[in-house]
Amino acid sequence: MPEPAFEVTPGWLDRHPDPSTPVFKVPTGAVDAHCHVFGPAETFPYAPGRKYTPVDASKHDLFALRDRLGFTRNVIVQATCHGADNRALTDALSTAGDRSRGVATVRPDISDDELRSLHEAGVRGVRFNFVKRLVDAPPTDTLATIARRIAPLGWHAVVYFEAADLPDLENFFASLPVPLVVDHMGRPDVTLPPNGPNFARFLRFVDASDVWVKVSCPERLSVTGPPALDGERHAYRDVVPFARTVVEQFGDRVLWGTDWPHPNLTNHMPDDGLLVDHIPHVAPTTEQQQALLVDNPLRLYWPEEAR
Repeated sequence: MPEPAFEVTPGWLDRHPDPSTPVFKVPTGAVDAHCHVFGPAETFPYAPGRKYTPVDASKHDLFALRDRLGFTRNVIVQATCHGADNRALTDALSTAGDRSRGVATVRPDISDDELRSLHEAGVRGVRFNFVKRLVDAPPTDTLATIARRIAPLGWHAVVYFEAADLPDLENFFASLPVPLVVDHMGRPDVTLPPNGPNFARFLRFVDASDVWVKVSCPERLSVTGPPALDGERHAYRDVVPFARTVVEQFGDRVLWGTDWPHPNLTNHMPDDGLLVDHIPHVAPTTEQQQALLVDNPLRLYWPEEAR
């Protein structure tokens, strides 16, 4: 057997080997609006400047999970380990056809032809990552240039940051000429009250601008952890009040995603079926579930089909 093309980061947790079948049945047309593909590295090498090296997680594995969980479509987000080489992403989009859209990483000097090619492949946004342990964030003027370049295409910017960094980033975000989509609720500290001043600042930020929020990744935010109590499929309970608040206040601008294959986790690897069963705890009504999983992602990624 040939040696792997890249040595995986020590201690890396691979994806769940056998996700359970969720009890919650997602509505027809549901979209997993945040997931990734990694490699395979022999075909799509990882970026030289990356801060982690994952286990390969192919498009075929992703689409099998999509079908197992009952979803119809995916939004595939460019992984930082691939840098601005979007070939693994566009390859997955090509295979999925109209069942997937993409969020890319681009450089400010990308050509108009390259942007058009990404758009034709199904890309509808770019990702700006401010989490220092994952990337060396480029200067904000570079990101502002990218935002100006993508605005004519009708794209948006996905922003990933830690809650403590929002005060330093808020004015920059407000200056960008594109809608924003915040990953994982801005990573709130769930040991603090959901009605306290820290999360209130985040809610004001969302309320003041054209900002969408992913109520995703409870496994990254939780302190109480995944165990379901008394045989119930109800995990990550300490995250629920935060996510439910966002759903109640911004029901027409919320999205949900698995974050498969869950990169850079160190505590545990979540069961994707259990993550799906988390949804009705944060979006209890059928109207909220329809908006979160179908109507909102269609408006953002498939506007030609949105009602």
